[in-house]
Amino acid sequence: MDEPTVAIDPQSRNTILENIRELNRRGATIIYTSHYMEEVELLCDRIAIVDEGRIIAEGTQDELKDRIMTLETARIKVDALTPNLLERLDALKHVQKVEYEEPYIEVSLDKDTPLAPLLETLHQERVHFTAITVDRPSLNTVFLALTGKTLRE
Repeated sequence: MDEPTVAIDPQSRNTILENIRELNRRGATIIYTSHYMEEVELLCDRIAIVDEGRIIAEGTQDELKDRIMTLETARIKVDALTPNLLERLDALKHVQKVEYEEPYIEVSLDKDTPLAPLLETLHQERVHFTAITVDRPSLNTVFLALTGKTLRE
């Protein structure tokens, strides 16, 4: 299928995507081309990234993300900071950067770093947090990084 959802309204797009998923569940192998990486993430088990007519990378979503990923971002929603919290987090092994924009602390960690030291530091500082997430790159980020066509600031 070559970009079956281009110029389609949202309801029709959802119907098309649901039908493709159902065909796949029934055992059909589908070759799907798209510029919409969110569709690729939703539908595809194996992915080939093509740039200027050549396959430059292929694999599962995780394999492709692992190729560019050296950092993970832990995002922690906190009620309040203690005076030394950011410095203590920044001093932890495998932490590359700590930023705070109320109410979130964002900690850039080396890939596959355990969260236990982060959580222990929050506990020691008696910081109450209400949410924590760890983000991986999207396929859009992977595509831009692998093709060298990253957005310029």
